[in-house]
Amino acid sequence: MRILISNDDGVYAPGLAALYDALADYAECSVVAPIQDMSGVSSAVTLDSPLYPVEMPNGFIGLNGTPTDCVYLGSNGLLEFPPDLVVSGINLGANLGDDVLYSGTVAAALEGRFSGKPAFAFSLVSRQTDNLSAAAHMARLLVDRLANADLPARTVLNINVPNLPLERIRGVCLTRLGHRQRTPPPVCETSPRGKKGYWISVAGDVEDGGPGTDFHAIMQGYVSVTPLRLDRSFQEAFEGLKQPLKDLL
Repeated sequence: MRILISNDDGVYAPGLAALYDALADYAECSVVAPIQDMSGVSSAVTLDSPLYPVEMPNGFIGLNGTPTDCVYLGSNGLLEFPPDLVVSGINLGANLGDDVLYSGTVAAALEGRFSGKPAFAFSLVSRQTDNLSAAAHMARLLVDRLANADLPARTVLNINVPNLPLERIRGVCLTRLGHRQRTPPPVCETSPRGKKGYWISVAGDVEDGGPGTDFHAIMQGYVSVTPLRLDRSFQEAFEGLKQPLKDLL
């Protein structure tokens, strides 16, 4: 099996190296990742400038682009062979609930949905690396268990690992996405020269985090495994739209 590994924290990120080390003896692994931190770029692609791959001393390929750019190029000619599987991460920081809308980690996995096998997005629910080895262990275990699972085409698995030592992780939960409250307003600041600027604020508090959600699993010390699909069609809204659109349909 050939695995393409990418991320959004950048080609020098410790989570990327940990993920590669965890999978290197499992399959033939190639790494294509952004040269700089591209957290929060979602599925952005670079359309107005060329992309230049650079081979790093450790054999990883850095790219002046987004996570989606990396997986797109890695799957379409940059590598000698197309990958059988795409794995993204290990992100330092949670990608729970509505976070998946903004996450470059999840976006890289979404771009890998065409491989024929489920694509994986791994995140450690911490900005620190103390328990990164536990997340890497779980990544290897779950790729081994799920890479050949009988899942619908183009399935993406969003996996979050609690910030705990391996021996304190209670197991794995199959979950749905929870939801956050609206993000707090941006923080306004004025520079010494009087120029006003804004910092995007922290993520919203958890609004829907009950049993069955990814938030709840993490709070209980479990790894959350949430299957995602790209289709965002809101089927439940069809009935409410038929009457007001009746004359136009």
